Amino acid sequence: MSRIEVEQKFRVEELGGIAARLRAMGVAVSDAFAEADLYFAHPARDFAATDEALRIRRTEKANFITYKGPKIDATTKTRREIDLRLPDAPAAAESWLALLEALGFRPIAEVRKQRRKALVPWQGRHIEVSLDEVEQVGTFVELELVTESSDVESAKSLIAGLAERLGLSGGERRSYLELLLARRSCQG
Repeated sequence: MSRIEVEQKFRVEELGGIAARLRAMGVAVSDAFAEADLYFAHPARDFAATDEALRIRRTEKANFITYKGPKIDATTKTRREIDLRLPDAPAAAESWLALLEALGFRPIAEVRKQRRKALVPWQGRHIEVSLDEVEQVGTFVELELVTESSDVESAKSLIAGLAERLGLSGGERRSYLELLLARRSCQG
């Protein structure tokens, strides 16, 4: 079975109220940490047209390479995800960048954010909540469950229920990359 990421993102004015609601539910919220996601263009197909993404994520403690497939529904960011941890040294991310560039991939943009995380027990599952301040894009809350393809509808329902409990509405389906590129095209 394929690993499916079911995600709903919400633009918010500020994160303090959401963090307070999470703490009132007995949920710990992590300290903020930096993430930098470098996205790539494919040498032979247009990821924007196919609704796919390939990125290298660097954090203070870890590196990952991630492929995200096309979104599979009209309301959430539900999609196949392959997320592989790389060695933690900064040189590992640089080596993967060199490999991808040698294969014809080219970097197109880097999304930088400060993120705080919480893991919310919700109706027998654990939903990952990310409180994000994204440079040049805005402030967002992401709710995410990783599940099997046979469980997508249940996961979407659980996320919708938690969003309602947290007072979140008006989901945003575009990725941070899409939002960043849209902002840049408006400015330029």
